[in-house]
Parts: sequence; C-alpha cells; structure tokens
Amino acid sequence: MANPRIIDVTLDEATILWRNPDIEQERRIAIFDLIEENSFKPLRAFGNGHVGPYRLKLSVVDGRLSIEISDESETLLETLLIGLARFRRPIRDYFAICDSYYQAIRKASTQEIETIDMARRGVHNRAAELLVERLEGKVETDFATARRLFTLICVLHIRG
Repeated sequence: MANPRIIDVTLDEATILWRNPDIEQERRIAIFDLIEENSFKPLRAFGNGHVGPYRLKLSVVDGRLSIEISDESETLLETLLIGLARFRRPIRDYFAICDSYYQAIRKASTQEIETIDMARRGVHNRAAELLVERLEGKVETDFATARRLFTLICVLHIRG
C-alpha cells in the first residue's frame, strides 16, 4: 500500500551555525507539523517501487540544498540537490520579517503584530510556491508541506 509521506526529518547539525529560542521554536513547530500532515512523493524512488513512507535529511552542500531521501528502514533511496540561488532573496526577506515579528510580539500592539504576521505569511507563501516549482519533476508535494520545508531551509541558513 502506498504511503507517500514524510515520517521523519532531520537537519544536518553541522550546517546550522547559530540558534536562538525563537528560531528553535520555529524549527520544532515546522518539524512537528510536517510529520503530522504532509504529502511527499519522490518520483524516482516511487517509480522504483519505494512507495513510502520516507525519512529526510536536509543540509546545505556547496551552496545547494541537499535532500537525502531514505525509506522507513533508513536505506538511502536518493539525494536531491537543488540550487539555492533563487532562494537567497526569499530567505533574506523571511529573516527580516521574522525579526520584525519577534520584536513586535514583545512590545507592539495587536494590530501591528497582525500586520507584520500577514506580511510574514505572504513572504512564506511565495517561497513555498518557489520550492514547489523547484521540486517539479522530482517530488510531488502539497503547498503546506512546501511551506514547512521552506521554514527548515531557512533554519539551515541562519548565521549569528
């Protein structure tokens, strides 16, 4: 029976150079939500009879996103490499708006927080659409899964 979904995701700890409590919370929520509900069908592995579920390991290698896709028993099925050049601006924009959001939740009015949060969701949504586009022909996924994966890609790019 086919089960094209993610059951585990890890981030390469060597790639993550710096963390703060806000980012660590974003990471935990993204992973929890991703595991709870997702749609992820790597086309090559699926076509070779590996119908899921899948384990992912995300890292950045030579400026590219590396997605190691393994089966339930942790046998590596394939590694996808995706250029990150087109993600530089969305990642930078997302960091900037998140920083504003974290500052706002500590001292701004409810309306200001909601305005910043709407902008944050807009940046996040555009980045998720870009990720779906970049995965085309490699992985079939839904929008919510792409949003959560983009959050994790951002975590891999944090610099202190």
